[in-house]
Amino acid sequence: MDITALFDLAVLDGAIRFAVPLLLACLAGLFSERAGVVDIGLEGKMLMAAFMSASAAYVTGNAWVGMLAGVAGAVALSLLHGLASITFRGNQLISGVAINFFGAGVTVVAAQSWFAQGGRTPQLSGAARFETLNWPGALTKIREINDAPLVMRIYSELISGHSIITYLAVLTVPATWWIMYRTRFGLRLRAVGENPAAVDTAGISVVRLRYSAVIICGILCGVAGAYLATSLQAGFTRDMTAGRGYIALAALIFAKWRPWHALGATVLFGYLQALSLRPDVVERIATIRVQGQLLDVLPYLLTILILAGLIGRAIPPRAAGEPYVKGQ
Repeated sequence: MDITALFDLAVLDGAIRFAVPLLLACLAGLFSERAGVVDIGLEGKMLMAAFMSASAAYVTGNAWVGMLAGVAGAVALSLLHGLASITFRGNQLISGVAINFFGAGVTVVAAQSWFAQGGRTPQLSGAARFETLNWPGALTKIREINDAPLVMRIYSELISGHSIITYLAVLTVPATWWIMYRTRFGLRLRAVGENPAAVDTAGISVVRLRYSAVIICGILCGVAGAYLATSLQAGFTRDMTAGRGYIALAALIFAKWRPWHALGATVLFGYLQALSLRPDVVERIATIRVQGQLLDVLPYLLTILILAGLIGRAIPPRAAGEPYVKGQ
């Protein structure tokens, strides 16, 4: 058994890349559920954002325009979810499922109608994608990296060489913590997820706070979807989120609705996804030959275990999933 294989830099680098959309979606769900609005429609929002960002980036040749389009598409679905679950007090789970079905269907139909490439967008290149950022002094050639000291390899492979969205996603974690625990808005947001009647009694609009939360949720999902289509990959493909929205929800439960814990949970899921692409590393760790198909299911298996409550008990916000009726 080779324990050092657990820290293979190529796998850790892949873990970071795979963790970014999960982290953004997880924090999106955190804002929404902390305000008492359960949102299992993260998958559909990410799909819509991925399609919109890839389409806009291809047409304009600008990745930033693509990101704005992706955010707009995800926010539109978030407002739709808010309208159904906050204004009309509908079932939040059903609304989220409907958004997932809508996102999965309309993106493929629109892609086929607009580009006629089998439900995908054309490949993105150049300024239509977010290029990797190489930090000062970082090595870029494989031979130089392999011959470099460990500290320089960590700097060149793990810290340097990611797109700007990766660094923004990492910065979103302390920003979310600060908003949640150091601002009046965050205090009120957490309060409305625990006891909306008390917030209403204090003269604060429960509806406005919950809409603010779902809009923030849409923005983060939009950035996550844009990352998938314009950074991690080079265009939109059918169902390219591959269940990441559900994995993000499982990570949110695993993290117990806390920002820093969400970072650790999503990196764990990202590590499992990266590990599934490197069966040779698994063989070094386990000293047995493992089928690649078995490794592919590891993130989803962990998702099932978390959602089944087999890995610790997580207590959600008390008012999560309950529509608020003024005066009750």
